[in-house]
Amino acid sequence: MTSLRPLGSSDLDVFPLALGGNVFGWTADEAQSFAVLDAYTAAGGNFLDSADSYSSWVPGNEGGESETLIGKWLASRGNRDEIVVATKVGGHPQFKGLSVGNVKAAAEESLRRLGTDRIDLYYTHFDDPAVPVEEIVTALDDLVKAGKVRAVAASNISPERLQESLDFSDREGLARYAALQPHYNLVSRDTYEGPLQEVASRAGLAAVPYYALASGFLTGKYRPGTSVESPRAEGAEKHLSTGRGQKVLAALDTVAEAHGAEVASVALAWLAARPTVAAPIASARAVEQLPALLAVADLTLTEDELRLLTVASA
Repeated sequence: MTSLRPLGSSDLDVFPLALGGNVFGWTADEAQSFAVLDAYTAAGGNFLDSADSYSSWVPGNEGGESETLIGKWLASRGNRDEIVVATKVGGHPQFKGLSVGNVKAAAEESLRRLGTDRIDLYYTHFDDPAVPVEEIVTALDDLVKAGKVRAVAASNISPERLQESLDFSDREGLARYAALQPHYNLVSRDTYEGPLQEVASRAGLAAVPYYALASGFLTGKYRPGTSVESPRAEGAEKHLSTGRGQKVLAALDTVAEAHGAEVASVALAWLAARPTVAAPIASARAVEQLPALLAVADLTLTEDELRLLTVASA
């Protein structure tokens, strides 16, 4: 069985691939979502990533659709204690921002939709500079003390605000961020590497990168002269026109061929091997997409292969 990884300073142990819940209630309906969740957990997966705002951008949706589907699945499978459920606060249309009242009200709604009495990992989805870090951390600490949240984390935050938050937690003995969710992949390294990664490394935070496959570009299905039908095609195809994108694809092809592996598996394996990274996030709207993602758990790249990819993506 694939070894679980410790998640920073928390008491949570997670599968080395977090299953993204952004597609649930968007490009995957209930039956498809349940099938993907069943296949992921059957392979040993235990780490689900959602947000209260998923998928409010879809016409007719109001936010919370992903959490609701995950909650229905957990109830129908009776496996709540085996799953690490991560969700986020701050982006729901009705619960914008990180004021203390908003954080607590949004958490209650997430708990209701998930059909559970606790959230395992609760992220601030987007930092709210209008709110002092002291207020945000205290609100999160109250949720932890109430047993409604097990561990807290941050996403889309500056190195300075992250450090301020950690310093306040340490000074006051309050709940401390255990993980960080940065935008990070082979064609977007400066969104994490540098000051933000340095803060995470010093503080012992686990990174759980989103856009791990660059909206699908790092699956290898986007090539010059090809057309892909996907809601995310525009975001992926922009990398085709860059020198870095072309070099990364070539390096991925070389390593994938050496292992008889999918390009996506190699891209995730490079990310999973990076300093501080515990588990990249990737989503699948159909069961057929899962094997390439799950393969990261057992794919170990050589130092030369890691170096090849690192140089190509520089």
